[in-house]
This record gives sequence, C-alpha cells and structure tokens, in this order.
Amino acid sequence: MSKKKHPEHVNHERWLVSYADFITLLFAFFVVLFASSQSDKKKAVSLSKAMQSAFLSSGIFDKDSKTPSLIDEPAPPSEAPPVPITLALPTAVQQAIQAQQTAEFKEIERKIDDLVKAKAAAKILNPAAVDMHLADEGLIVSLREAGFFNSGSAEVRPEAIDTLRAIAATLPHQPMRVEGHTDNRPIHTAQFATNWELSTARAAFIARALIDQGVVDPAQISASGYAEFHPVATNDTDDGRRQNRRVDIILLRPPPPATAAQIKAAEDAAKAPPATPLPPKPSR
Repeated sequence: MSKKKHPEHVNHERWLVSYADFITLLFAFFVVLFASSQSDKKKAVSLSKAMQSAFLSSGIFDKDSKTPSLIDEPAPPSEAPPVPITLALPTAVQQAIQAQQTAEFKEIERKIDDLVKAKAAAKILNPAAVDMHLADEGLIVSLREAGFFNSGSAEVRPEAIDTLRAIAATLPHQPMRVEGHTDNRPIHTAQFATNWELSTARAAFIARALIDQGVVDPAQISASGYAEFHPVATNDTDDGRRQNRRVDIILLRPPPPATAAQIKAAEDAAKAPPATPLPPKPSR
C-alpha cells in the first residue's frame, strides 16, 4: 500500500531572491555608468590638451592668445580685481609728427645711400658694408664688420675712418643708441675673452667716434653689446654670419607729445589713493 503524499510547503518569500538579484544588477549598472563618466572626463581633458598643443605647434593659434577650452573647467580664483588698461590712441597731431619723422629718416637714408654708392664707385667701400632700414624705434644704420673692422678687432680700419666720418656728418643731432653684434663663433683672445667684450667694445668705439665728431650730445647716446644673441640672419651660412657681425646706429624716434587727455589721466592716477594690498595667504 503506497504512502500518502503530503502537500509541499509553499515558500512565500522566494520573491526576495529575485529582488536581491535585481538590486545587485542595478547597483552594478550605476557603478559602470559612474566609472564610464570619470573615464570619459579624463579622456576629454587629454583630448583638449592634445588638440590645443597641435594647434599651437602648427601656428593656427597664437600661444599668447586665450584659446577656448573644449571642456568645462573651473576658473582659477582671481587674487585681485582686473585693472582696466587704457590705450592711448594716436591723435591727428601725433600722426602728423610721426609722418614728418619718417620723412626725415628717409631723407637721411637717401643721403647715406648716395654716399655709400659714391664710395663704392671709387672702390673705397663695399656697397654691402652699410645697410639701413626703418623700424618702430627709428632708423637703423648697420655698419658691417667687413667694411669697417678687422676680424676680432674693435677699432675701425684706417681706410674706413673717412667713410665713418662722412656717415656721421649726415646724422642729425638727436638721441641715438649704438649696438654691437657678432656671430655665434666663439672668440678668445688676449684682448677679448668672449663675444660680449668684442661687441661692447665695437659699440663703444663707434659711439666715441660720433661724440668726437660732434654728432650727438654725450648725454643723448648709449652703447651696448649683444654678442651673438640678436642675429638678423642665420648663423648656419657664411653670408648670414657676415650680416650678423655689425654695429647698429639707431636714430631714436622722439616720444610723441602728450595730449591733454593723457596729461589729465596721469594727474588723476597720481592723485588716486594707493591700492589696498591683498591679505597674505594662510600658510598650510
């Protein structure tokens, strides 16, 4: 005789198993989303920096300009309020004065050019020994080493003294600056240890010659040496090095006269109270 089967006990809490599995999967899903968002943010920052670096290296963006960021980054805290910058626009009077100065410089340039051509025709001077060009600061008259100096020497060659005096006679009585320059080949002699000494000595010799000729007031001239660090051409070729070995006589533009608005702005700035210094940062 078979045993009587008892009815199976129904478990009414089996739904907790499914619910626990669902909660676990949901938690894992959100963890994956959070990790993906952090990874994408790092990749976005790396992509932004890489693109900006590529644009800067290719010259599309100026390295000093403000380039927009590809992602939202917190702005750095400012330590002081921004100070507005007032740019003085050239007035009609200032523009007329600058135009007159440029015309005077071009006339001086023409006179020196005629002088150099005459010396070259007489086979006294190489026409490439003197170069001139206008710059923002004034007229630059470059005396090349090949026409005025022996290699490694700071004294003008005797046959070039008359040419230097003739050039000095065409220069106006105004402030000027004399700069000595060399190429990048090192020098070490009993008189000059480096190119610094050589370039400075050459500039001082030309400045003294201009003062002796009565071209300029000693209080309105300065002399300095820059060695090989302000080249005008490449130092990889003989021609470039010849151009870099020079002494520049710079006829400086006089500063433009101040307008009434600029004078008033300067007076107001002088009367303004001093800015309150920022409190020191707390030490960590």
